Amino acid sequence: MKAAVLFEANTPLSIEDVTVSKPTAHEVLIRTVAVGVCRSDLHFVDGAYPHAMPTIPGHEACGVVEAVGDEVRGVKVGDHVVTCLSAFCGQCEFCVTGRMSLCIDASVRRPKGAAPRLMLGDRPIAQMLNLSAYAEMMLVHEHACVAIDRDMPMDRAALLGCAITTGAGAVFNTTDVTPGETVCVVGCGGIGLAAVNAAKIAGAGKIIALDPVPEKRAMAEKLGATHSIDALSDTAADEVVAITKGGVHHAIEAVGRAQSAATAVKVLRRGGTATILGMMPLGEKVGLSAMDLLSGKRLQGGFMGSNRFPVDIPRLVDFYMRGLLDLDTIIADRMPLERINDAFDELRRGDTTRSVITFS
Repeated sequence: MKAAVLFEANTPLSIEDVTVSKPTAHEVLIRTVAVGVCRSDLHFVDGAYPHAMPTIPGHEACGVVEAVGDEVRGVKVGDHVVTCLSAFCGQCEFCVTGRMSLCIDASVRRPKGAAPRLMLGDRPIAQMLNLSAYAEMMLVHEHACVAIDRDMPMDRAALLGCAITTGAGAVFNTTDVTPGETVCVVGCGGIGLAAVNAAKIAGAGKIIALDPVPEKRAMAEKLGATHSIDALSDTAADEVVAITKGGVHHAIEAVGRAQSAATAVKVLRRGGTATILGMMPLGEKVGLSAMDLLSGKRLQGGFMGSNRFPVDIPRLVDFYMRGLLDLDTIIADRMPLERINDAFDELRRGDTTRSVITFS
């Protein structure tokens, strides 16, 4: 199969002929249809986060089941599926206490000594985030995918695998927004826009979007933001506090920068909660001051929207099919696998929302 291989950080991906293994027990072979180009991939491509090389990035994907291994019960050949990087074992402490997105059990990967799932000639390829989706096929654990309605457009469905699950999940699961509460979203890329849209669905009162790009602020307003502010303005946080008469109940950071995380804390009202979604540089820290603590403010992470994706993703599909979740607006461009490096260049410029790699 054709796949986009990363041999070394800070170098372009190379389209190569890669061999994919046959599915063994609990594995599913998927023909990839569409993959979103997420900034999380860019962190690995640009070397901000380490990973074994060579590897195939890509983790926001959907496709059609081509084959299944023994004991697979959740999906069958021909099913349309969305994949999710937070593969779960189903039996560890995190899984049995309902925190499946935190599972890191090694049983979702092939054991040491077994044949690799992916090979480039005689060289093993390290599978990235349990998926490696910038490829014509994906070989994954059965708990890394979920079947969806076949009427769901596949290029939109791909976004559910990360951006929408993370942004909407931050609203529905991690923060549990109550109707009428105020929300500020810092950063209006794919994840931030999903959070804005979800806050509208959840019945939030004022929804304030912060971003330096005017087009993204306009998009946020289309998706449900009641106000939008230039994130680079020296008075941005003060404006949020003024609009909400004391600050927001929930602030969601969707950028991955220390300054935007600090802004998320600054716009909180007494007793408010800041949720950090962005992948910040590994050495960065975010904190609360003594006065913040005395004011009852809270700070938390929100990995992959605290998802239970076998339940959450079909519900998100239903939201889209009923016209509540707007995925069409978020997609900026569709391109073939051969243009993957162009898609990453667009991400680096920061002007685009979501590009989608499509396979014929």
